[in-house]
Amino acid sequence: MRFPNLNIFMAWFLIPQTLAMGWVAAAGRMLLELFGADTQLEGIPGRVVGALLLLGVVFVVRRLLGGTLPIVGNPDGSGYRFGHRLILTANILAAVLFVFQLTWHWVPSPDVVMLLAQFTSAFGYWVMPLWAVGFSFIYQSTQTAQPPSPADS
Repeated sequence: MRFPNLNIFMAWFLIPQTLAMGWVAAAGRMLLELFGADTQLEGIPGRVVGALLLLGVVFVVRRLLGGTLPIVGNPDGSGYRFGHRLILTANILAAVLFVFQLTWHWVPSPDVVMLLAQFTSAFGYWVMPLWAVGFSFIYQSTQTAQPPSPADS
């Protein structure tokens, strides 16, 4: 894994973005309306501002915790690379879901929008276990291998 910290940082951004996508967009829309902008309910500016707010929150939390937000794994440990690959896969699927939420307005066919909405909604359900298992593998890479006990034989 070339950029493990970026991979984990993006996961920490995309996890709340995926779980609370509507709430994040509503927060962005509310901020825009506080500054006098007229926004639509499913508008792109509210989603973008909400995502930027969330990115700022994750960045500040990471700085306040002294860089402890990324979990620490052992690059030589068993499962480290596999865990990062699972997290990277989840990040890509979550990013596709986020991009779809921004761009579905421009797709001319309602049938294509419906089909893409079903696929990207499925991505939202798949990313949660991928993140959980990926973080688990990275955490397990720090554990030392224990020799089998005599009672196991």
